[in-house]
Amino acid sequence: MYLATLMLLGSGELGREFGIAAKRLGCRLIACDRYAGAPAMQIADASEVFAMLDGAALRAAVEKHKPDFIIPEIEAIDTATLAQLEGEGWRVVPSAKAVQLTMNRDGIRDFAARELGLVTSKYRFSESRDEAIAAAEEIGLPCVIKPVMSSSGKGQTVAKTAQDVGKAYGYAVANMRGDRPRVIVEEFVEFDSEITLLTIATKDGILFCPPIGHRQEAGDYRESWQPAGIPREALHSARHQSRKVVEALGGHGIFGVEFFVRGDQAIFSELSPRPHDTGMVTLISQAPNEFELHLRAILGLPIPSIELIGPSASAVILADRESDSFHYEGVEEALAVGAPGSPVDLRIFAKPNTLKNRRMGVTLARAESAESAVARAVAAAGRVRIRYDGK
Repeated sequence: MYLATLMLLGSGELGREFGIAAKRLGCRLIACDRYAGAPAMQIADASEVFAMLDGAALRAAVEKHKPDFIIPEIEAIDTATLAQLEGEGWRVVPSAKAVQLTMNRDGIRDFAARELGLVTSKYRFSESRDEAIAAAEEIGLPCVIKPVMSSSGKGQTVAKTAQDVGKAYGYAVANMRGDRPRVIVEEFVEFDSEITLLTIATKDGILFCPPIGHRQEAGDYRESWQPAGIPREALHSARHQSRKVVEALGGHGIFGVEFFVRGDQAIFSELSPRPHDTGMVTLISQAPNEFELHLRAILGLPIPSIELIGPSASAVILADRESDSFHYEGVEEALAVGAPGSPVDLRIFAKPNTLKNRRMGVTLARAESAESAVARAVAAAGRVRIRYDGK
């Protein structure tokens, strides 16, 4: 009846788009998250609500639904249980090793820098305010301080003075996920741009999407665009490093590998073994998009050549407060920003509640250049308004 049964661990907007791709190919989808009504649950065949760090609950869900593939969509998961399940024959995407190493920034950074010899910024780990201050003195100011485990840039700060470091440590710990009060203190890299290189590990080898540029604010992306114009030497270096780390992690699927680009140099930053938020732009910029690529790689299906349709961009729609009673206005105005040959599209994630700076949707635009596409996506996002009922 079904092509395969897929279990999502984490069911946000990325899981929703992946789920749409999976349903189009006749897969059975089990969506799991810590709250009911998560975006991917709204299209799933079944759902489970539990904390992903609860190993017993995770195992119970797997044994109940018997998925062909267990697909993590978030970092905060009981990876020890995932490793046990994989050892028992369950298939974890892309691999339990990849999920374990990337759950925390310390794991993937040490793996990339010390074991694989990738180019990274200088960094130190700290488990107390005093250690963070000492690490900043060694690395130099300004520096970036962030929790080793978080999502969407939460807890990240650029410390410019010695006085900032202590505050940044407290902010990182307050906004971390999990129960380890550990932060990474890293060199502030003066870069020309930041890119995500979507790298697909398939049964037939490694594939790359055109590089995606992005702008961050408060540690989270605000706009992304494709293609990102970077020097040929930097792109060659990024592809070499991405291939090296993805092959070392093992398994099949898409990896979002982030780099700072400085001149001809690509400096490894982070890696996510799953579709990447900046890759939402591929919903309008390329075919197949990142979610379809992830699905095909997981299932071992043929992947055609990746076609860049045209310069494109995405821009986020953010909430500005906490509420569980709200509605959207301005959708018609946002879509009207498009023009013949330069379309605008929109994704509203239908999350059940808002939080301050929570990503509630994204606009997508194509234009004659990446810069024009960004401007169009930002203009469209500005027309979508979240109205809080009773306010």
